[in-house]
Amino acid sequence: QVQLVESGGGLVQAGGSLRLSCAASGRTFSSSVMGWFRQAPGKEREFVAAISWNGGSTYYADSVKGRFTISRANGKNTVYLQMNTLKPEDTAVYYCAASSRRGYSISYYTRLYDYGYWGQGTQVTVSS
Repeated sequence: QVQLVESGGGLVQAGGSLRLSCAASGRTFSSSVMGWFRQAPGKEREFVAAISWNGGSTYYADSVKGRFTISRANGKNTVYLQMNTLKPEDTAVYYCAASSRRGYSISYYTRLYDYGYWGQGTQVTVSS
């Protein structure tokens, strides 16, 4: 069982930066693939980034590649999403998720149903 709580969202101007955090509780965090997803108003939830259990592998959606960085600190049971050069189209509720599936390439973990645990989300608003 994993419980997830996101923080760090807010209002920022285009071109600015934010760092999201996701604090996890539960014994299985350090062995879980972690992901970030986002959902804009009127749109489906979409994949943003994923990171392997030890942080050695990462994968990004094309829309954020080169601007966002996912990382984790297993000793702190926390995963991060550093977001730079933000654009108005990055405005969304951002969700942290944990997957109990193991043994796949990190590029596999882009689908919502690969993740069994979700946080409540944190709002990110980018003004133009």
